[in-house]
Amino acid sequence: MTETPAALREHHHADVSGGWLRPAVFGAMDGLVTNIALIAGVGGGGVSPRTIVLTGTAGLVAGAISMALGEYTSVRSANEQIAAEVAKERRELERHPEAEARELADMWVARGLPEHLAIQVAEAVRRHPEQALRMHVQEELGVNPDEQPNPWAAALSSFLCFSVGALVPLLPYLFGATSLALALAVGGLGLFVAGAIVSRFTNRRWWSGGLRQLLLGAAAAVATYLIGALIGVQGGLG
Repeated sequence: MTETPAALREHHHADVSGGWLRPAVFGAMDGLVTNIALIAGVGGGGVSPRTIVLTGTAGLVAGAISMALGEYTSVRSANEQIAAEVAKERRELERHPEAEARELADMWVARGLPEHLAIQVAEAVRRHPEQALRMHVQEELGVNPDEQPNPWAAALSSFLCFSVGALVPLLPYLFGATSLALALAVGGLGLFVAGAIVSRFTNRRWWSGGLRQLLLGAAAAVATYLIGALIGVQGGLG
């Protein structure tokens, strides 16, 4: 059976420009690690299960809002910066079209294209202002002005995925359990599953991606547990 070349298939690459995958992954992982570490810290201090639930819920709400606002501001600011650079490039193309065409040709020559061919292509592009603008922005800034991430999509995906991730280690307490070890185990399982799912987008082995996230989360939980236990002991002595 012959395989269809990737270049002939309509969609052979994942969409890396939509602005939702990075904040979704970051939000889910951050939600898991943040609340696992938070629960481990206060649990290590010897507080009651009710206090752990209150602390974890507050961490979920505050973290989800913070992540959403941060993602929106970050993506919006980046888009505005790109828009300003695109406007600057548009003005240069209007004022100095010959110099800009030569600049474009020089960049292609530096990449190995014959000089006469680079000049011909740059001159052909110059006759179409919008295409010329897009080409210059891509070559000089390394971005496509028509494919910028949506700040609202980034904020929403970050908010939802952080909330889901942060909820996982709280589930045993919400269902009536009182064991810190069980909550941390459920959180660890969530980290492993999340890492395995992310590996689908990166061609990483699922068990390797899951194990990496589990180890990172475990390191954070151990650190905060020890700090919580130390402060709890000191507080008891006081």
